[in-house]
Amino acid sequence: MMLLSSDVIKKSGIAFGTSGARGLVTQFTNEVCAAFTHAFVATQRQNFTFTHVAIAIDNRPSSFRMAMACAKALEHLDIEVIYYGVVPTPALAYAAMQDNTPSIMVTGSHIPFDRNGLKFYRPDGEISKSDEQEILSTRAEYAPFEDIPNLTVNSSAARLYIQRYTSLFDTSLLSGKRIGIYEHSSAGRDLYSEIFSALGAEVIALERSDEFVPIDTEAVSDEDIAKARTWSKQYALDAIFSTDGDGDRPLVADENGTWLRGDILGLLCANALHIEALAIPVNSNTAIESCAYFSHVKRTRIGSPYVIAEFSALAKDYDVIAGFEANGGFLLASDVKLKQDTLKALPTRDAVLPALMLFAEAKHKTISSLVDSLPKRVTYSDRIKNFPRERSQIILTLGQENPHRLLQALGFEAVSIHSLDCTDGLRMTLTDQRIIHLRPSGNAPELRCYAEADSVEVATNLVSLCLKNIINCGFVDSLSE
Repeated sequence: MMLLSSDVIKKSGIAFGTSGARGLVTQFTNEVCAAFTHAFVATQRQNFTFTHVAIAIDNRPSSFRMAMACAKALEHLDIEVIYYGVVPTPALAYAAMQDNTPSIMVTGSHIPFDRNGLKFYRPDGEISKSDEQEILSTRAEYAPFEDIPNLTVNSSAARLYIQRYTSLFDTSLLSGKRIGIYEHSSAGRDLYSEIFSALGAEVIALERSDEFVPIDTEAVSDEDIAKARTWSKQYALDAIFSTDGDGDRPLVADENGTWLRGDILGLLCANALHIEALAIPVNSNTAIESCAYFSHVKRTRIGSPYVIAEFSALAKDYDVIAGFEANGGFLLASDVKLKQDTLKALPTRDAVLPALMLFAEAKHKTISSLVDSLPKRVTYSDRIKNFPRERSQIILTLGQENPHRLLQALGFEAVSIHSLDCTDGLRMTLTDQRIIHLRPSGNAPELRCYAEADSVEVATNLVSLCLKNIINCGFVDSLSE
């Protein structure tokens, strides 16, 4: 009996989110992993010639089994597998791009361990939204299988990723700095200390976990906020570095143990790299425009494929191009000169570059002083977990039709809406310049709320008020009356 990839994928219920195909572990059977792999290879063979495909994984309990299923599908296609083991997603992407081969990352990023995902890379970088649709619709035929092969780790991707950054700077760059690395279950936890130590830092390893920890860099838990402040004092740290599960989204704290928002980190990195033009998601901090550091800023839908899609248009008018997201992932779209060396483009989310450029800028000063030099606009975000997308859509639809009614339902009586942006979700700028942005997650059944204001307290209160009223059991039903 032969199977068709499009039929198997459709029956699985798995869909592409903002970055990669995501679903429950129970949905990612060997058969489904094979279907995605066969469809991906079929789409890539239309434009590229290759004999190898690279695979890497995060530390989720289910990831190795999924990688073996993908490898079995590649074996059926007479394609050799290069298995890089547990490494950050950008390390896999960078190594594969240097070898001009496609690659597959098995990761669910920050979502809980009972879920997982697959991220696909063309030989020239991350796949686009049109590539995703082609994978879903491709009718690749393949035979079912029961046995899956074991895989032997090739360590070259890890070495290449370390060399990418250690070769750019003098070995004394971070001398005198104490950097804590919150390791948890990050896919790159064995690489980061080597990078920062090679550049002169004293590294303190913090809280490695044998169980998977779903760190969300856009919604840092109260527990992790408290941990960072405690660690900073306990170890007299100049900074704390961490990432999400697959190491493509950074989480950086200053010398006081205060976590930086990802778009502020991206802004400081882009300025340090002398970037001319940026592509950023619509939920990014407006300080990016008001600081006037960049010649052009283009806002997109949320998700790295949308940011990447803007790079070709920006390249027509600008030479040094990048993008970053509110979650901190930095995408380098063009080669950049750093003194006498060239940092090669890596147009996929990366966690190390923004942190390293921030630490370099803070060599003779504090991180907090760099943040304080920016326009005073603060963002905050949180989410409601296990919130069906259908309920989120009711809020967005009715909010677009009657935004003032939505504003009142959210608890705002004495202010009105100045402008409405529906690029991705519902982004409301109020007449007092506060911003509220509601959007269903593309990766999980969650409703996210972003807010921007002139202080942390105001932004936090905006999110708390909105989510509190949404959680109210009668909120959505009252909107639809």
